[in-house]
Formats: sequence, C-alpha cells, structure tokens
Amino acid sequence: MKVITVGEMLVEVMRKDVDSPLDEPGEFVGPFPSGAPAIFIDAVAKLGMDSGIIGGIGDDEFGDCLSKRLKRDGVSLSGVKVDGELSTGVAFVSYFADGSRKFLYHMGNSAAGVITEGDVTRSSVKDADLLHINGSSLAMGEGMRGACYEAVEIAEEEGIEISFDPNLRTELLGVEKTREICSPVLESCDLFIPGADELLGITGDSTEGEAVESVLKKGVDIVAVKDGQAGCKIYTRKQTVRADAFDVEEVDPTGAGDAFSAAIAVGWLEEMDLEYLSLFANAVGGMAVTGKGPMEGLPDRARVEAMIE
Repeated sequence: MKVITVGEMLVEVMRKDVDSPLDEPGEFVGPFPSGAPAIFIDAVAKLGMDSGIIGGIGDDEFGDCLSKRLKRDGVSLSGVKVDGELSTGVAFVSYFADGSRKFLYHMGNSAAGVITEGDVTRSSVKDADLLHINGSSLAMGEGMRGACYEAVEIAEEEGIEISFDPNLRTELLGVEKTREICSPVLESCDLFIPGADELLGITGDSTEGEAVESVLKKGVDIVAVKDGQAGCKIYTRKQTVRADAFDVEEVDPTGAGDAFSAAIAVGWLEEMDLEYLSLFANAVGGMAVTGKGPMEGLPDRARVEAMIE
C-alpha cells in the first residue's frame, strides 16, 4: 500500500528559549525539516507504509536538510521539484509560556510554492492507495491549490481514497474563504480529519454532532476529530469511539496534528478497528510532541505499539 501527498516543504528555525519574541535579538536553533504535508508523509513512512510527496525545494542547504530526512525515513522524492532560482521555504518560530506560538513565514517567493497543476500527472498519483491533502497547501496560493485539486480529481477517477486535514485557521482566512477553498476536497474525501474547532467552522453547524452528521451525509466514510489534550473522537455511520490522549511531556507541539492524520490514514488502510485506531492515532500524535522540531519526535511502529500496550 502507498500514501502520497501534495504540498509545501519547508524548514523551521526556532527560538532556543521560551518567551523570546521574534522582534528582538536572540538565539535560534535549526533548521528542522517541516511543512504540514512533509511532516505527514514522513510520519507515514516511519509507520512502515510506502509513501511519496509532490512538492518543491530550493537547490540549497535547507533543501538538502529536507530531502535527507525524508529519504532517510523512506519517503519517495520522485515528485519533488528542485528549483535552481528560488530558495527553500523557511518558517521562523517563537514559543511562549502560555502555549502560544508565533510563526514568521518566508514562503511567498520560495520554492515551496512552485508546484502547480501541471506538476501533478496521472502517473504520479494512480499507483497510490490514498491521497492526502492539507488545508495549509490549499492556502498557499492558486498554483498549489490547483495542484491539490488536480490530484483529487485524478484520485477520484482512479478510485483512490482521499484523506483531508483542513489544518486552517478560519480567523486568518475568514470563514467564507476557508469554506470556499476546502469545499472541492471535502466533497470528494473519504477520510476527514479536522480539529474540533475546524469542524464547526467549515461546516457552519453549531454542534459537533450536527457537523459530523452533515459531513457523513456528503459520503465521507470516517471523521476523526482531533482535540489536543482531550484526545480524539472517531465517527463512522455505524460507530463512534472516543479515546483520551496519552500523558507525554510536550517539547514542541508543531506537527502533532499531521502525525495524528498520518496514523489515521495508515490505520484506515490497514483496516484497524476503530477503538485500536483511536489509540494508535493518539499515540503517534502524542509522541510527535516529545522532540524539538516538527519531525524529531515522530515514532516508528514499534514505539507506538509499546505505548499502546
């Protein structure tokens, strides 16, 4: 079985100390491989499933940082475009004691956004069992959005399952814009993996139950709702399962949702029962926060199974 994704690839450079704002001199650590689709697909690979990504990096050391990590963990980079003119995308990050984060992105004129509809071919998609789309990729601009929509169209025609993590903040894009760009993917997806707040924002419903029901009526097979320290809820038309989060020491929360989504995709393809799937996803998402850097805590299958046991 194989999972592929389309989207932005970047590195993160973060403040060494908590409560060190980005507008003052201070120490940074990094670069760390990042980008929601890249984190997702690396997590898939570490869980033992064939994986690949369609994205863009610069012909520079930050691009090397990304490609080395993904290759090491087993991700196919045959769909990655290396741009000789644009540099690899970068996010500068600061963490605060109240749990908030501040991101400063250098993405608009970077290789992260070079992928367009023309870079997504039928041959690059048709051998996959599942295509994953992130909302952050839809928000990257018209080119990347077109690439994601093209991949979804091909996946539908080829009978490939589609998973969708909206991964968007409606307060930044606005509710109407968020719904507009998410709608074509939501209408086509089989696995929907939102955060609890995202679920209500995208559907416009007032309760989680109403929102889940409206999404399932669209033809979605499974709705896996991420709720941070409260754990998760997984819904199908026949069953609802809730699982508490695992108790872990949080070092870096970035990427936890992407790791959770990876576990849902892998577990769904492996036909795990919902109760085990909820534990599996919570374990993967929980371990993801235990290392400094978005991919540094991603676990292999043995570590996940040991945590669940």
